[in-house]
Amino acid sequence: MSHRTDEIPQNEQEQNEQEQSEQEQHEHDPAAGRPDGPATSSSGRPDRPARSWAEVRHLLVRLHFYAGVLVAPFLLVAALTGLAYTLTPQLDRLVYGDRLRVEQVRDEVRPLAEQIAAARAAYPEGTLASVITPPGPEDTTRVVLAVPELGENQRTVFVDPYTAEVRGELRTWFGSTPLTTWLDDLHRNLHLGEVGRLYSEVAASWLWVAVVGGLVLWLGRARGMRAKSARGVLLPDRKAKGVRRTRSLHAATGVWLALGLLFLSATGLTWSNYSGERFGRLLDAVNGNAPALDTALPGAGAPAEDHSEHAGHGGSGPATADADPADFDRALAAARGAGLGGIVEVTPPADAASAWVVAQTDNTWPVQYDRVAVDTTSGEITSRTRWADHPALNKLSKLGVQGHMGVLFGVANQIVLALVALGLTAVIVWGYRMWWQRRPTRGDRPAPVGRAPERGAWRRIPLPALVLGIPVVAALSWALPVLGVTLAGFLVVDAVVGAVRRRRTA
Repeated sequence: MSHRTDEIPQNEQEQNEQEQSEQEQHEHDPAAGRPDGPATSSSGRPDRPARSWAEVRHLLVRLHFYAGVLVAPFLLVAALTGLAYTLTPQLDRLVYGDRLRVEQVRDEVRPLAEQIAAARAAYPEGTLASVITPPGPEDTTRVVLAVPELGENQRTVFVDPYTAEVRGELRTWFGSTPLTTWLDDLHRNLHLGEVGRLYSEVAASWLWVAVVGGLVLWLGRARGMRAKSARGVLLPDRKAKGVRRTRSLHAATGVWLALGLLFLSATGLTWSNYSGERFGRLLDAVNGNAPALDTALPGAGAPAEDHSEHAGHGGSGPATADADPADFDRALAAARGAGLGGIVEVTPPADAASAWVVAQTDNTWPVQYDRVAVDTTSGEITSRTRWADHPALNKLSKLGVQGHMGVLFGVANQIVLALVALGLTAVIVWGYRMWWQRRPTRGDRPAPVGRAPERGAWRRIPLPALVLGIPVVAALSWALPVLGVTLAGFLVVDAVVGAVRRRRTA
């Protein structure tokens, strides 16, 4: 006796579910029941495929299917590593709390000159790059040293602002602790350098494609089948079973995550390798970059290039000797008098023709990014840039990056990112489960996974859709080069596989 799973249904409910499953399989694979190869007329010539707007949906099904199957592993890695990165503020306090926090909050804060002197006495190597004031009353002052042996990294010395006691030091990368830097590299490039950055750009480039395609397919299906209200779109069908239940969970969860995923895709692309370079061109073309701070002292020659936009990252100019520690207090006092509150980074001039730079580095909403150039000899502010004067595109980009990193809205931002990462992981798992559930189970044609949707739908798309679609795809491929290259690669492989299969069945 056969034990096949598609034997005669035992009751009417099982029969209905089986019939509905076969109907859904036909929708998923329009070629089901159709002979291989193009249909032919009585004369033996292949019939021209009938063009229909319904074929646009079939094309989206195939695109969404392969985006899920092939790109989902990249998205899963990005989700899990991003989830780990969202915890870095708490992990830093857990691992480096003895350096980041003071033992006791006191009333009087020691001058920066004393704190710098203590740091330099403990760590005399390198040159003094900048000083970052404490984010809060329980935090330490950061004295950043440029040490040639560390390359692009810095040595940051943590000093108790109340006692000028050195709490310790860390090798930092643009202000990040070693743990945060390690998790950041894991998320961005899997510790594989520039080659590894391709993984994250592939994920960001295809994420929005999968999200938009999935939304279109689910909203169209829900409108045509069971959704009498928003509930049918936003909530899974609790009465469904099998693949229908899995798809309902996959799609409804995706709807809730859509805005967050689109945000992460867009912000991730702006600082990616290739798409980020395209975005930089756009900023240059529309004058969307942050305004430059004029660091030239009045009556002096041309100053060194302004690096103050790297404020908060421990950036520094090419100075080879320490500035007078007392000038850090003078520059800070002038900036405070000009209204720069909160966390600031004080950077000494790179040469005698340049002014000191004091920049706000508060990345938590409401952000503060004003910068001033200070002549410490006279105590005057020689130049200033205000966050309010930044171009809108620059503001969106900067705020988007901070939101992507989980910093902009503090703990609430971290919680939202963690939920999105967990939700995306669940959506991916459900997607692969659907692929497995759709596998043929009959004894004469078993398979480990379901069939891929039919190829060739683009040949049956109406000409107006092709005329509009091809330029759009070309423009997107230019703006998102990794998307364009991977899409072209998929099309080539798909065409070769299709040709081989047609030859075998000929």
